[in-house]
Amino acid sequence: MLGDMGDVRDVARLTSFSHGAGCACKLGPSQLHEVLSALEPLPVPAELLVGNEHADDAAVYRLSDDQALVATLDFFTPIVDDAYDWGRIAATNALSDVYAMGGRPIFALNIVAWPVDDLPLEMLGEVLRGGRDVAAAAGIPVVGGHSITDPEPKYGMVALGLVHPDRIASNSRVPAGATLILTKPLGLGMISTAIKQGRASAELTRAAVDVMTTLNREASEAMLEAGAEAATDVTGFGLLGHLHEMLLASGVAARIDAGAVRFIAGSVPLAREGVAAGGTRRNLEFVDPHVDWGELDEPERLLLADAQTSGGLLIATTRPRELVAALERRGQDHAAIGVTLPGAPGSVAVTGRIGE
Repeated sequence: MLGDMGDVRDVARLTSFSHGAGCACKLGPSQLHEVLSALEPLPVPAELLVGNEHADDAAVYRLSDDQALVATLDFFTPIVDDAYDWGRIAATNALSDVYAMGGRPIFALNIVAWPVDDLPLEMLGEVLRGGRDVAAAAGIPVVGGHSITDPEPKYGMVALGLVHPDRIASNSRVPAGATLILTKPLGLGMISTAIKQGRASAELTRAAVDVMTTLNREASEAMLEAGAEAATDVTGFGLLGHLHEMLLASGVAARIDAGAVRFIAGSVPLAREGVAAGGTRRNLEFVDPHVDWGELDEPERLLLADAQTSGGLLIATTRPRELVAALERRGQDHAAIGVTLPGAPGSVAVTGRIGE
């Protein structure tokens, strides 16, 4: 380890500098919609294939008949206390938006805010090394970036990629009768909040880090191979927040089996102990008018609204067997959690219960 990094970590936990953990520090969906609705829309060029009209994961701009640019950015405050792991998580999360659109990343730029008077630059070097190593695993370079001083550390990336214009996995193309498949377990918001509160074991922290540093590349490739109609990645707005946006953009409804949703071992008890990020509670407030909760109690509702960081892909497909086969060939975790239906656009009916 560089310099006196061990001593610094003992004295100043990275998460102690953060007002929120990872994607849970995002503006809530209601707040974001309020701000954006007040802005006058700008003229949109014909080459812009995906903009911000449907809250999609990235913008897509046509370059030619067979190639389009995917552009996105993502950054957040520390979600774990290990600087290297935080860098890996933030980079994995940023690249996920490209994969969610069916794209292939081509390069990235760093975004950095750092409290230079409170944390050593050697620690920032570890953050950047984590981001670089994830970029290398994705097969892309990091070609620069921008940094500022800030009392609260923040890190993320601008991620650029390419996609064929006819193979964009937009969130607005969900048909009625599609199966909904989720490719990573939930519970990351509960665990990251427990980490910030000093309540997470080393084993639970490692399990969450392993999930958050798994690239969605293989899941994206499986989705494209199987001809899935639509997708999004599950991040700060939680499973139901992102699902609501998909359904609303596509003009359909959905039914979800809560018992089919997978959670990281140890995250469900945290919900029952009242561990929930502020972002998770904002998510629940946002989706509540659109959800028939069935028999779910408050902790179960919070779990389905839990603010994820670097979560999996939520894929809508009318060819579920093909998609499952493609995911299994690549060793990808997956669960069929529901179906889409004709109905009030954006509405969700939940059946079943979440087990311990």
